[in-house]
Amino acid sequence: MRAVQRTIAITGLLLALTGGTVSAQQVRKALSNPPPVYPELAQRLHISGSVKVTLIVGPDGLIKETQFHGGHPLLVEAVQKALKEWKYAPASTESAILVEFKF
Repeated sequence: MRAVQRTIAITGLLLALTGGTVSAQQVRKALSNPPPVYPELAQRLHISGSVKVTLIVGPDGLIKETQFHGGHPLLVEAVQKALKEWKYAPASTESAILVEFKF
């Protein structure tokens, strides 16, 4: 667990230094990462914005845990659906990856 916390801290430091979002591909190779679908209801209501999420990816490449950091509930739901299909390359340890989706 300390390794995960350390990875999250390092990711945060990188974000602070670069002023941007560290993409999933820079941290760990994504084998499948389809983008979320912009919900029709959100489009009709003119809801836009971003959803930030920290992913905890297990050694097998599957997402074990998600921690959302803001975003409209309709947009968060769309991201949750998309993340069910994400898969990363296997690794020897867990990885923490910060991803931002803009709608």
